[in-house]
Amino acid sequence: MTNKGRAVILMMDSFGIGGAEDAAKFSDQGADTLGHIAAARGGLKIPNLASLGLLKAAQASTGQEVPAGPQAPAQIDLPAKYGFMREISHGKDTSSGHWEMAGCPVEFDWGYFKPDYPSFPPELVEKICLAAGLDGILGNKAASGTAIIDELGEEHIKTGKPICYTSADSVFQIAAHEKYFGLDKLYQVCEIAFKYVAPYNIARVIARPFEGEHKGEFKRTKNRHDYSVTPPKPTVLDAIKNAGGHVISVGKINDIFARQGITKAVKASGLEELWNVTLHEAAAAPDFSLVFTNFVDFDMTWGHRRDVEGYAQGLEYFDKRLPELAAELKEDDIVFITADHGCDPTYKGTDHTREHVPVIMFGKKVKPCFIGRRDTYADLGQTLADYFKLPPLPFGKSFLKED
Repeated sequence: MTNKGRAVILMMDSFGIGGAEDAAKFSDQGADTLGHIAAARGGLKIPNLASLGLLKAAQASTGQEVPAGPQAPAQIDLPAKYGFMREISHGKDTSSGHWEMAGCPVEFDWGYFKPDYPSFPPELVEKICLAAGLDGILGNKAASGTAIIDELGEEHIKTGKPICYTSADSVFQIAAHEKYFGLDKLYQVCEIAFKYVAPYNIARVIARPFEGEHKGEFKRTKNRHDYSVTPPKPTVLDAIKNAGGHVISVGKINDIFARQGITKAVKASGLEELWNVTLHEAAAAPDFSLVFTNFVDFDMTWGHRRDVEGYAQGLEYFDKRLPELAAELKEDDIVFITADHGCDPTYKGTDHTREHVPVIMFGKKVKPCFIGRRDTYADLGQTLADYFKLPPLPFGKSFLKED
């Protein structure tokens, strides 16, 4: 008999809380997204997250107190389990983090394109252009998405050539103007590219539509779409769906899992809209439901752009919205707060950082305790399976009953 409760995962994309044991392997020694933001900012106003154990979890991760400063009284008074998790997947990318958390660690190495021009093999570019009827591409290097559309946006409008770029992730990204190139055409080109990057073992092709007329005015729209390979093994999302439950994705979760295990996908972008949609879906969700939201701005808007102040304000806004969700919880509901990797905005470069991530679970019937360091993100997926009384997953250890 499955549990009739409901669960919510709040995935704070890139919110690391201290360097992982294998950070040196990724040249990420000393990275600490939360700690460095708090130090650079001179404090953070996150009383609700603090009351749920975030600062204690971060201190356990790094061995040092987070310089967040004094906190106001919290507006949430619910018991919570708190700790931190290490990643066992080979990469520090979005797909690896999400899939591992859902019970499917990535035990292989992704393919990557080289960062310098030209990033993409000539034969790959030729195949994509021929199949898509393109005269060529612009970019062809690793770049920040906002910087490269500012650099090449006007030339793109003039020539009709899409802007193609990569990053430290396993991605092939294509930016194009919604009006002059067309959204449907952009999606078609991405579908073609997704077919041809398969032999290179690339995780995702990402459509990056934008608008604007001149350099300095270009802005990406909310119509981003990720074309992702599917997880190599079933996840807890599949287990819930196959048992008759509901898996409601908010934001880019549906794309990350290539629609596998999702029963309802809701588009949203921007921190405020993502929160509004999450609250709406959580309030409306029936029994035996999981609402899974990715808060992408922490990564895309502030982490990669190394915007410490923006990240700090985002954390404080996120904290202010938590009491609204707490007020919607029924007697048996649970909420998880976690992340998929780090992206320390004070660190060198613009890449993700290999860090521990927080794992917080709260609800009216949660047994409060410190659950320590978890040996894999998959502990969260295993806990979900345990909560919904589903068969155990191949990876992870449940902390549902720990006290």
